[in-house]
Amino acid sequence: MTNFNQPLGGNEMPRYAGPGTMFRLPSQETAAGLDIAIAGVGLDIGTSNRAGTRFGPRQIRNESVMVRPYCMATGAAPFDSFQVADVGDVALNSFNLLQSIDIIEAFFDDILAQGAKPAAVGGDHTITLPILRAIHKVHGPVAMVHVDAHADINDRMFGEKITHGTIFRRAIEEGLIDPHRMVQIGLRTTGYSAEDFDWSRDRGVRVVTAEECWYRSLAPLMDEVRDMIGPDGPTYLSFDIDGLDPSVAPGTGTPEPGGLMASQGVEIIRGCFGLNLVGCDLVEVSPPYDTSGNTSLLAANLLFEMLCSMPGCKRNS
Repeated sequence: MTNFNQPLGGNEMPRYAGPGTMFRLPSQETAAGLDIAIAGVGLDIGTSNRAGTRFGPRQIRNESVMVRPYCMATGAAPFDSFQVADVGDVALNSFNLLQSIDIIEAFFDDILAQGAKPAAVGGDHTITLPILRAIHKVHGPVAMVHVDAHADINDRMFGEKITHGTIFRRAIEEGLIDPHRMVQIGLRTTGYSAEDFDWSRDRGVRVVTAEECWYRSLAPLMDEVRDMIGPDGPTYLSFDIDGLDPSVAPGTGTPEPGGLMASQGVEIIRGCFGLNLVGCDLVEVSPPYDTSGNTSLLAANLLFEMLCSMPGCKRNS
Protein backbone atom coordinates (compact mmCIF):
# COMPACT_ATOMS: atom_id res chain seq x y z
CA MET A 1 0.00 0.00 0.00
CA THR A 2 1.29 3.44 -0.92
CA ASN A 3 2.24 5.64 1.99
CA PHE A 4 0.60 8.88 0.88
CA ASN A 5 1.47 12.19 2.48
CA GLN A 6 -1.06 13.18 5.12
CA PRO A 7 -1.92 16.64 6.47
CA LEU A 8 -0.74 17.27 10.01
CA GLY A 9 -3.87 16.90 12.15
CA GLY A 10 -5.20 19.38 14.65
CA ASN A 11 -5.15 16.74 17.37
CA GLU A 12 -1.42 16.15 16.82
CA MET A 13 -0.29 19.77 16.63
CA PRO A 14 -2.33 22.89 17.49
CA ARG A 15 -3.68 24.53 14.37
CA TYR A 16 -1.83 27.74 15.11
CA ALA A 17 1.49 25.88 14.98
CA GLY A 18 3.31 23.46 12.72
CA PRO A 19 4.34 23.86 9.07
CA GLY A 20 3.05 26.78 7.00
CA THR A 21 2.33 24.62 3.96
CA MET A 22 -1.02 24.12 2.26
CA PHE A 23 -3.13 21.83 4.48
CA ARG A 24 0.03 21.35 6.59
CA LEU A 25 1.20 18.79 4.05
CA PRO A 26 4.88 17.97 3.54
CA SER A 27 6.80 20.29 1.26
CA GLN A 28 9.31 19.43 -1.41
CA GLU A 29 11.35 21.41 -3.92
CA THR A 30 10.10 19.63 -7.05
CA ALA A 31 7.05 17.64 -8.12
CA ALA A 32 9.03 14.40 -8.36
CA GLY A 33 6.93 11.44 -7.23
CA LEU A 34 3.77 13.49 -6.83
CA ASP A 35 0.32 12.96 -8.30
CA ILE A 36 -0.72 16.54 -7.47
CA ALA A 37 1.61 19.48 -6.85
CA ILE A 38 0.23 22.50 -5.02
CA ALA A 39 2.08 25.68 -6.01
CA GLY A 40 1.73 29.31 -4.97
CA VAL A 41 1.81 31.96 -7.69
CA GLY A 42 1.70 35.31 -5.90
CA LEU A 43 1.39 37.56 -8.94
CA ASP A 44 -0.59 40.79 -8.76
CA ILE A 45 1.01 43.06 -11.36
CA GLY A 46 -1.52 41.86 -13.93
CA THR A 47 -4.44 43.31 -11.98
CA SER A 48 -6.38 46.42 -12.94
CA ASN A 49 -7.97 47.53 -9.68
CA ARG A 50 -7.09 46.61 -6.09
CA ALA A 51 -3.78 44.82 -5.75
CA GLY A 52 -2.72 42.44 -2.96
CA THR A 53 -3.16 39.01 -4.49
CA ARG A 54 0.60 38.51 -4.17
CA PHE A 55 -0.20 37.72 -0.54
CA GLY A 56 -2.92 35.22 -1.48
CA PRO A 57 -0.91 31.98 -1.41
CA ARG A 58 0.55 32.67 2.02
CA GLN A 59 -2.77 33.62 3.62
CA ILE A 60 -4.68 30.75 2.04
CA ARG A 61 -2.01 28.39 3.38
CA ASN A 62 -2.47 29.96 6.83
CA GLU A 63 -6.23 29.42 6.76
CA SER A 64 -5.91 25.90 5.32
CA VAL A 65 -5.05 24.63 8.82
CA MET A 66 -8.81 24.42 9.39
CA VAL A 67 -9.36 21.93 6.54
CA ARG A 68 -9.65 18.30 7.62
CA PRO A 69 -8.70 15.42 5.29
CA TYR A 70 -12.13 13.90 4.53
CA CYS A 71 -15.18 15.40 2.81
CA MET A 72 -18.08 14.32 4.98
CA ALA A 73 -20.71 15.01 2.29
CA THR A 74 -19.17 12.98 -0.55
CA GLY A 75 -16.82 10.65 1.33
CA ALA A 76 -13.95 11.89 -0.85
CA ALA A 77 -10.52 11.10 0.56
CA PRO A 78 -7.90 12.85 -1.59
CA PHE A 79 -4.98 12.21 0.76
CA ASP A 80 -5.75 8.49 0.71
CA SER A 81 -5.89 8.62 -3.10
CA PHE A 82 -2.99 10.75 -4.30
CA GLN A 83 0.50 11.72 -3.35
CA VAL A 84 0.16 15.45 -2.73
CA ALA A 85 2.70 17.99 -1.51
CA ASP A 86 3.29 21.74 -1.45
CA VAL A 87 6.09 22.60 -3.88
CA GLY A 88 6.35 26.20 -2.73
CA ASP A 89 6.06 29.43 -4.68
CA VAL A 90 7.08 30.55 -8.14
CA ALA A 91 10.01 32.99 -7.91
CA LEU A 92 8.46 35.82 -9.90
CA ASN A 93 9.92 39.08 -11.13
CA SER A 94 7.51 41.45 -9.41
CA PHE A 95 8.67 44.34 -11.63
CA ASN A 96 8.11 42.66 -15.01
CA LEU A 97 4.80 41.06 -15.95
CA LEU A 98 5.84 39.48 -19.24
CA GLN A 99 8.98 37.96 -17.74
CA SER A 100 6.88 36.63 -14.87
CA ILE A 101 4.57 34.98 -17.41
CA ASP A 102 7.57 33.11 -18.86
CA ILE A 103 8.78 32.15 -15.37
CA ILE A 104 5.35 30.73 -14.46
CA GLU A 105 5.16 28.74 -17.68
CA ALA A 106 8.60 27.20 -17.08
CA PHE A 107 7.71 26.36 -13.47
CA PHE A 108 4.58 24.49 -14.55
CA ASP A 109 6.44 22.85 -17.45
CA ASP A 110 8.59 21.24 -14.78
CA ILE A 111 5.60 20.10 -12.69
CA LEU A 112 4.02 18.46 -15.73
CA ALA A 113 7.31 16.92 -16.83
CA GLN A 114 7.41 15.13 -13.46
CA GLY A 115 4.01 13.61 -14.20
CA ALA A 116 2.11 15.62 -11.58
CA LYS A 117 -1.10 17.58 -11.96
CA PRO A 118 -0.83 21.25 -10.93
CA ALA A 119 -3.09 22.89 -8.38
CA ALA A 120 -2.18 26.58 -8.47
CA VAL A 121 -2.93 29.14 -5.77
CA GLY A 122 -2.97 32.74 -6.99
CA GLY A 123 -2.26 35.46 -7.45
CA ASP A 124 -4.33 37.34 -9.99
CA HIS A 125 -5.99 35.63 -12.93
CA THR A 126 -3.14 36.39 -15.30
CA ILE A 127 -1.43 33.27 -13.96
CA THR A 128 -3.88 30.99 -15.77
CA LEU A 129 -2.54 31.87 -19.23
CA PRO A 130 1.04 30.60 -18.71
CA ILE A 131 -0.28 27.54 -16.86
CA LEU A 132 -2.53 26.74 -19.83
CA ARG A 133 0.43 27.17 -22.16
CA ALA A 134 2.30 24.55 -20.16
CA ILE A 135 -0.77 22.26 -20.02
CA HIS A 136 -1.23 22.55 -23.79
CA LYS A 137 2.24 21.13 -24.47
CA VAL A 138 1.17 17.91 -22.74
CA HIS A 139 -2.58 17.67 -23.36
CA GLY A 140 -3.37 19.88 -26.36
CA PRO A 141 -6.49 22.05 -26.27
CA VAL A 142 -8.40 21.49 -23.04
CA ALA A 143 -12.00 21.79 -21.99
CA MET A 144 -12.53 24.54 -19.45
CA VAL A 145 -14.75 25.19 -16.44
CA HIS A 146 -14.33 28.88 -15.59
CA VAL A 147 -15.99 30.50 -12.55
CA ASP A 148 -15.80 34.28 -12.51
CA ALA A 149 -17.72 37.53 -12.30
CA HIS A 150 -15.90 38.62 -15.46
CA ALA A 151 -15.42 36.97 -18.84
CA ASP A 152 -11.74 38.08 -19.06
CA ILE A 153 -12.02 38.40 -22.84
CA ASN A 154 -10.85 41.99 -23.33
CA ASP A 155 -8.57 42.39 -26.32
CA ARG A 156 -6.40 44.96 -24.57
CA MET A 157 -6.31 46.80 -21.27
CA PHE A 158 -4.45 50.10 -21.30
CA GLY A 159 -2.85 48.88 -24.52
CA GLU A 160 -1.59 45.63 -22.98
CA LYS A 161 -2.44 42.27 -24.55
CA ILE A 162 -1.77 40.22 -21.39
CA THR A 163 -3.50 41.18 -18.14
CA HIS A 164 -5.91 39.48 -15.78
CA GLY A 165 -8.79 40.69 -17.96
CA THR A 166 -7.55 39.37 -21.32
CA ILE A 167 -6.39 35.84 -20.60
CA PHE A 168 -9.27 33.78 -21.94
CA ARG A 169 -9.31 35.72 -25.20
CA ARG A 170 -5.60 34.97 -25.57
CA ALA A 171 -6.06 31.33 -24.56
CA ILE A 172 -8.79 30.75 -27.15
CA GLU A 173 -6.84 32.62 -29.83
CA GLU A 174 -3.75 30.52 -29.08
CA GLY A 175 -5.73 27.28 -29.27
CA LEU A 176 -5.10 26.40 -25.64
CA ILE A 177 -8.83 25.93 -24.97
CA ASP A 178 -11.53 24.24 -27.03
CA PRO A 179 -14.26 26.90 -26.78
CA HIS A 180 -16.98 24.38 -27.69
CA ARG A 181 -16.13 22.53 -24.46
CA MET A 182 -15.87 25.62 -22.27
CA VAL A 183 -18.35 27.02 -19.77
CA GLN A 184 -18.15 30.36 -17.95
CA ILE A 185 -20.27 30.48 -14.80
CA GLY A 186 -21.22 33.48 -12.68
CA LEU A 187 -20.61 36.29 -15.17
CA ARG A 188 -22.28 39.53 -14.20
CA THR A 189 -21.52 43.21 -13.59
CA THR A 190 -22.16 46.33 -15.53
CA GLY A 191 -20.36 46.52 -18.85
CA TYR A 192 -19.00 48.87 -21.47
CA SER A 193 -21.45 47.58 -24.08
CA ALA A 194 -24.42 45.25 -24.25
CA GLU A 195 -22.27 42.77 -26.17
CA ASP A 196 -19.49 42.40 -23.60
CA PHE A 197 -20.02 38.63 -23.15
CA ASP A 198 -20.71 37.89 -26.81
CA TRP A 199 -17.10 37.31 -27.93
CA SER A 200 -17.16 34.07 -25.92
CA ARG A 201 -20.62 33.07 -27.09
CA ASP A 202 -19.72 33.69 -30.72
CA ARG A 203 -16.90 31.14 -30.43
CA GLY A 204 -19.06 28.45 -28.92
CA VAL A 205 -18.51 29.03 -25.21
CA ARG A 206 -21.49 28.38 -22.95
CA VAL A 207 -22.00 31.49 -20.80
CA VAL A 208 -24.04 31.08 -17.61
CA THR A 209 -24.68 34.45 -16.04
CA ALA A 210 -25.02 34.92 -12.30
CA GLU A 211 -28.68 35.82 -12.74
CA GLU A 212 -29.31 32.35 -14.19
CA CYS A 213 -27.87 30.88 -10.98
CA TRP A 214 -29.82 32.91 -8.43
CA TYR A 215 -31.97 30.95 -5.92
CA ARG A 216 -31.15 27.52 -7.32
CA SER A 217 -28.88 24.55 -6.89
CA LEU A 218 -26.16 24.31 -9.52
CA ALA A 219 -25.98 20.51 -9.39
CA PRO A 220 -28.29 20.20 -12.45
CA LEU A 221 -26.12 22.69 -14.35
CA MET A 222 -23.03 20.63 -13.62
CA ASP A 223 -24.83 17.50 -14.89
CA GLU A 224 -25.20 19.38 -18.18
CA VAL A 225 -21.56 20.51 -18.11
CA ARG A 226 -20.32 16.95 -17.64
CA ASP A 227 -22.48 15.81 -20.55
CA MET A 228 -21.16 18.67 -22.71
CA ILE A 229 -17.48 18.05 -21.94
CA GLY A 230 -17.52 14.27 -21.59
CA PRO A 231 -15.47 12.09 -19.26
CA ASP A 232 -12.33 11.64 -21.35
CA GLY A 233 -11.11 14.95 -22.71
CA PRO A 234 -8.55 16.79 -20.58
CA THR A 235 -10.25 19.56 -18.61
CA TYR A 236 -8.96 22.51 -16.60
CA LEU A 237 -10.83 24.24 -13.76
CA SER A 238 -10.14 27.94 -13.12
CA PHE A 239 -11.95 29.50 -10.16
CA ASP A 240 -11.79 33.26 -9.64
CA ILE A 241 -12.95 33.98 -6.09
CA ASP A 242 -14.82 37.08 -7.33
CA GLY A 243 -17.25 34.71 -9.02
CA LEU A 244 -18.69 34.47 -5.52
CA ASP A 245 -20.71 37.27 -3.96
CA PRO A 246 -18.75 39.80 -1.86
CA SER A 247 -20.93 38.85 1.11
CA VAL A 248 -19.07 35.52 1.25
CA ALA A 249 -15.78 36.51 -0.42
CA PRO A 250 -15.03 40.22 0.14
CA GLY A 251 -11.25 39.83 -0.05
CA THR A 252 -10.72 40.31 -3.76
CA GLY A 253 -9.57 43.00 -6.13
CA THR A 254 -12.66 43.43 -8.32
CA PRO A 255 -15.73 42.53 -6.23
CA GLU A 256 -19.12 42.52 -7.93
CA PRO A 257 -22.51 42.27 -6.17
CA GLY A 258 -25.08 39.64 -7.05
CA GLY A 259 -22.66 36.74 -7.26
CA LEU A 260 -22.72 33.06 -6.44
CA MET A 261 -23.09 31.79 -2.91
CA ALA A 262 -20.35 29.74 -1.24
CA SER A 263 -22.52 26.61 -1.46
CA GLN A 264 -22.93 27.12 -5.21
CA GLY A 265 -19.17 27.40 -5.62
CA VAL A 266 -18.82 24.08 -3.81
CA GLU A 267 -21.52 22.55 -6.04
CA ILE A 268 -19.64 23.59 -9.17
CA ILE A 269 -16.40 22.03 -8.00
CA ARG A 270 -18.07 18.84 -6.76
CA GLY A 271 -19.87 18.70 -10.09
CA CYS A 272 -16.48 18.46 -11.84
CA PHE A 273 -16.02 14.95 -10.41
CA GLY A 274 -16.38 12.69 -13.42
CA LEU A 275 -14.43 15.04 -15.69
CA ASN A 276 -10.82 14.34 -16.62
CA LEU A 277 -9.35 17.22 -14.63
CA VAL A 278 -5.68 17.72 -15.51
CA GLY A 279 -5.14 20.86 -13.43
CA CYS A 280 -6.84 23.64 -11.54
CA ASP A 281 -6.34 27.05 -9.99
CA LEU A 282 -7.91 29.32 -7.39
CA VAL A 283 -7.16 32.99 -8.01
CA GLU A 284 -7.80 36.61 -7.05
CA VAL A 285 -7.84 36.34 -3.24
CA SER A 286 -6.49 39.65 -1.91
CA PRO A 287 -5.79 39.38 1.84
CA PRO A 288 -5.53 43.15 2.46
CA TYR A 289 -9.30 43.28 1.74
CA ASP A 290 -10.02 40.13 3.73
CA THR A 291 -10.01 41.51 7.26
CA SER A 292 -11.69 38.48 8.84
CA GLY A 293 -9.76 35.86 6.88
CA ASN A 294 -13.03 34.35 5.69
CA THR A 295 -12.21 34.70 1.99
CA SER A 296 -8.93 32.85 2.40
CA LEU A 297 -10.59 30.19 4.54
CA LEU A 298 -13.24 29.67 1.87
CA ALA A 299 -10.53 29.55 -0.80
CA ALA A 300 -8.67 26.84 1.12
CA ASN A 301 -11.85 24.77 1.34
CA LEU A 302 -12.50 25.23 -2.38
CA LEU A 303 -8.98 24.03 -3.13
CA PHE A 304 -9.64 20.95 -0.99
CA GLU A 305 -12.83 20.32 -2.99
CA MET A 306 -10.75 20.53 -6.18
CA LEU A 307 -8.51 17.74 -4.89
CA CYS A 308 -11.65 15.73 -4.09
CA SER A 309 -12.85 16.15 -7.70
CA MET A 310 -9.67 14.90 -9.33
CA PRO A 311 -10.25 11.68 -11.29
CA GLY A 312 -9.51 8.60 -9.23
CA CYS A 313 -10.25 10.21 -5.87
CA LYS A 314 -11.57 7.50 -3.54
CA ARG A 315 -15.04 7.91 -2.08
CA ASN A 316 -15.52 6.18 1.25
CA SER A 317 -19.28 6.56 1.55
